[in-house]
Amino acid sequence: MGKLEDAQAILKALGLPTAQQNEISAYTLLSLCNVKEKTKWRDATASSQTVTKNIMYFVRDNYGREYKPNTRETFRRQVLHQFEQAHVVLYNPDLPGLSTNSPRAHYRLTEAALTAIRKFGTGAWERAATKFKKDQGSLAATYRQSRELHRIPLKLADGREFSLSPGKHNEVQAAVVKEFALNFAPGATLLYLGDTADKLLIVDKEGLAAHGVEFNHDKLPDVVLFDAEKNWLFLIEVVTSHGPVSKKRVIELEAMFKSTAGKIYVSAFPDMAEFKKFAKNIAWDTEVWLADIPEHLIHFNGDRFLGPR
Repeated sequence: MGKLEDAQAILKALGLPTAQQNEISAYTLLSLCNVKEKTKWRDATASSQTVTKNIMYFVRDNYGREYKPNTRETFRRQVLHQFEQAHVVLYNPDLPGLSTNSPRAHYRLTEAALTAIRKFGTGAWERAATKFKKDQGSLAATYRQSRELHRIPLKLADGREFSLSPGKHNEVQAAVVKEFALNFAPGATLLYLGDTADKLLIVDKEGLAAHGVEFNHDKLPDVVLFDAEKNWLFLIEVVTSHGPVSKKRVIELEAMFKSTAGKIYVSAFPDMAEFKKFAKNIAWDTEVWLADIPEHLIHFNGDRFLGPR
């Protein structure tokens, strides 16, 4: 492997998240170690380096990769901040009192990181990397733990329990199942719900097929509920960044759901502020539901309230 690939392997072994195993992160590590293409890893050194005049110039002069001046913040915010959190570098070790925006702000490898890195490519490397993670902690594991702590619990009426990845979109999806269904579709069966990180989280393929749907998660609405007692299908789009149930979307879903059940189209928003952004795009004869006032619906037309088209 070349030195760039070596550096990426080192970052992975030291427990850096995937986002900090990329090219710019690897080049940064090479500079901080003063490792050129022909330098042995055992000869790595640690010196205090600024972002532009040291790290970026080192990469340009030794690896022919030139980054534009406006990428300085990318080095700082998407590489070096995480290196500091992972105890790979120290921030301003020579002048701890420097202001945040000082042009003299600098970074230097920690002694623990340097000790481990010098063993890369030897029989002692795996043990050294393991010791580093044990002593300093794995940032990748810390980030995963943080994400797990913020996951959104979801318990269905049949007792099944799920955990949705964190984020506003999934918060509203969970509210649809817990609150919208309770108020407007009690007893309905959840046929589909796609987590933002796992589009196949909850899928009842047989239930969807019964309504003429050939399963394709890219085209389904965010949530599908079926009320067997009323023979109603609730096709629900959760709107946090993408659009609501527009006229175009109604036509698409009508073509997808070749069902004898009555179809009810719902645009679900977290709150009134988000609803106002998309109001002009919502199709007539559809419903709007706001998670922060879950007992109410806004009906787009006046000849009926809640019911099939």
